[in-house]
Amino acid sequence: MDFGSPGQILIFGDWFKLHYTTNPGMAFGMELGSEYGKMILTSFRLVAMIGIGYYLYYLIKKKTHPMYILCISMILGGAIGNLVDSVFYGVWLDNAPYNAPTPWFHGQVVDMFYFDIWEGYIPEWMPLWGGQYTALWPIFNVADASIFIGVTTILLFQNKFFPEAKPKEPATDQEPS
Repeated sequence: MDFGSPGQILIFGDWFKLHYTTNPGMAFGMELGSEYGKMILTSFRLVAMIGIGYYLYYLIKKKTHPMYILCISMILGGAIGNLVDSVFYGVWLDNAPYNAPTPWFHGQVVDMFYFDIWEGYIPEWMPLWGGQYTALWPIFNVADASIFIGVTTILLFQNKFFPEAKPKEPATDQEPS
């Protein structure tokens, strides 16, 4: 695919497209503001992935609700997918930023699913973005979708996954009459 709008592939009308783009940071393109910010972010992702993997192992040993295990597995799978992009794509796809100290750990995550909700100019009277061309659209990849679905499912079914412990009946020292 060609990068950006010229390479877009329309899937469902104008509102769902395949759109090749890269994300140099984390969610919504936010970045840590230093030369080594991306390396710090990628290292944190690696540590978090190891922690999630250990937690998943613990849940399986404890025989936790299978759907909860599936949700944590989806989160771990998404974390691994984004970590592979961050660690290796700077070398394999040569997509590390030009000022990166090394291509390793500086790869940009590839995003491709594009939901075009609205594009246009914000009225001048709006604070901060007034008069600017803006697009309200999420663009994400399979790893992001996996993380989102896992977290959303946990939030929606938390009562099923984490049932409240029933309070124990207080012990009475009285004998029945």
